[in-house]
Amino acid sequence: MASEVFTFIGIDPGASGAVAIQHTGLMHTMKLTGTEADVSEFIDRWARLGDCFAFLESVHSMPKQGVSSSFKFGASFGFLKGLLVGLKVPFELVTPQRWQKAMGCMSGGNKNVTKQACQRLFPFEKVSHATADAMLISEFCRRELAIRSHKESA
Repeated sequence: MASEVFTFIGIDPGASGAVAIQHTGLMHTMKLTGTEADVSEFIDRWARLGDCFAFLESVHSMPKQGVSSSFKFGASFGFLKGLLVGLKVPFELVTPQRWQKAMGCMSGGNKNVTKQACQRLFPFEKVSHATADAMLISEFCRRELAIRSHKESA
């Protein structure tokens, strides 16, 4: 299966997060500031092409995070997870520690670290604090599935 995938989706579900989609070597991003319908349409447009896989950042509330922001964070995560299920997009949850370690950008919560790593990796793409993590997660998805495909064929 992994060798057939050519659309890689990375999702950072935070309030200032984004969806990043790599398709045939091109990067497409959408900040999560639009409506749920906008996000659904964006992902569905690429999922309809078939042969896609997503990594959704697995998140949890953090100490000193307010009740309201924790609720919004969880609601966004739940919406995105449900959307992937509803659109029949195969996906896995990935912790920030796992993808950041693999991508060589352990941020400790500092978005500048991931933005700089993303800009180095994609020098011709527009990278912002909002899109960097999603872009890196989509690249982690691409690399992880390539490794799995190589192991399957060996």
